[in-house]
Amino acid sequence: MRRTLRTIGATAAAATCVLAATSGTAQAEAPKPTSLYAPSALVLTVGQGEDASSAAVERAVTLTCAPRPAGSHPAPEAACAELAEVGGQFTRLVSNTSDVICTREWQPVTVTVTGVWNGKHVDWSTTFANRCTMKAGLGEGAALTF
Repeated sequence: MRRTLRTIGATAAAATCVLAATSGTAQAEAPKPTSLYAPSALVLTVGQGEDASSAAVERAVTLTCAPRPAGSHPAPEAACAELAEVGGQFTRLVSNTSDVICTREWQPVTVTVTGVWNGKHVDWSTTFANRCTMKAGLGEGAALTF
C-alpha cells in the first residue's frame, strides 16, 4: 500500500511539472498599454458618389484625439472637442433641418469616417444629394468640414 501511494505521489508530481512547463510556454504575454488613453485615430474622407464603397475620394484627412489633438485635419482641437461633445456619435453632427435653400440636383457626395474612437472601431458614412445639401447639413461644425 505504501509503495502504491509513493508511486501515485511521484506520478502526480511529474505530471504537475510537465503541465507547469507546457502551460508556461503555450501562453503569450499580454501586451502592455503604451498610453493611459484609449486610442482615437480616424481617417475622414469626402468623395463623389452614392455610397462609401463606390465614392471617388476627393479629400482625406487624419484626426487623432488622444492624448492630444493632431493630424492633417485643419482644426484638430475643435474637431476633437466636437466629437467628445457628441460622444463619438457622428450622426449627431449632421442636421436634417437648415435655412439654406439648395437645388434638387442629384450629384451625391459621401462623407466617411473610419478608424478608432475611444478604443472602439468606427466605420460610418452619410451621403448628401449634392455639395449644397452637404454644407447645409454639416453647418458650422468642425469635425466633418475639412
